[in-house]
Amino acid sequence: MTTTTPEPPRGDVHAQLNFYSPPADGSAPYNLADLPPNRPPHNYGTATHSVPIRDARGRESSFTLDKDAFQILLNQPPSAEVAFTDDASIEKNYYPEVEQLLLSTVPGATKVIIFDHTIRRPDPTSPRQPVQRVHIDQTGASAAQRVRRHAPSADEAAARLAGRHRIINVWRPLNRRPVASHPLAFASSSTLRDGDIVPVEHRYTATGYVGQTAAIAHNAAQEWYYLSGMTGDERILLECFDSEGGKEGSGVAGGRVAHSAFEDPRTREGAEGRESIEVRALVFGP
Repeated sequence: MTTTTPEPPRGDVHAQLNFYSPPADGSAPYNLADLPPNRPPHNYGTATHSVPIRDARGRESSFTLDKDAFQILLNQPPSAEVAFTDDASIEKNYYPEVEQLLLSTVPGATKVIIFDHTIRRPDPTSPRQPVQRVHIDQTGASAAQRVRRHAPSADEAAARLAGRHRIINVWRPLNRRPVASHPLAFASSSTLRDGDIVPVEHRYTATGYVGQTAAIAHNAAQEWYYLSGMTGDERILLECFDSEGGKEGSGVAGGRVAHSAFEDPRTREGAEGRESIEVRALVFGP
């Protein structure tokens, strides 16, 4: 198989997404973040549905964090980080860029605390690959947990939790050419119902830390999008949680964006595998 990258697919498409199916035994759903020997990564099932996924290319500015819980940013400057292979270098060079991006893009943002990043590569030996399961990175409970964990003091955590706080995932590809395989799909928060969202314990067996993510049940009312041929100078802001989401009179639809990598049936053989980095941050204010 060649390693060239054919022209990426463009336009709307029907593709399969993997949604949540409850555990057969009726138990509470969980993920294992660091797998012990001979244990499956989660205890719940998969319900695969073919859904329409619309191409956001050409109408990028029509989506906002408050309405859709995602935002598309074009023409971003080159990063001081080039290789994206060393965590310390990423934290030194890329984190400040992400912090400034959020402060300048999110209206009213006054403080940003970056708490982790994940790099995904298609190589089977890579510890993280594109996730082909519809999910949300954090829930309201885990967002509060993150604030208490990463704020400089308990007093500041309490003050931050009393005001508007969000978790935003800054997502970008690392490929040198436009992404041609495993693009990212994301659903407008305004079309995601509360009943579609299933809190899932995210267990770290080595440390005993338990966070919370969300699995997503399929609903035909959900409106799905992707950005065709995404390039390294483009970013997607994925809002995992917004404390103002759904509040009466706030004008914020929901503040949670379901997302998943997907296999585009139009992807040509030999397409270069997608590489990406996502940086998760607490964003405070106004």
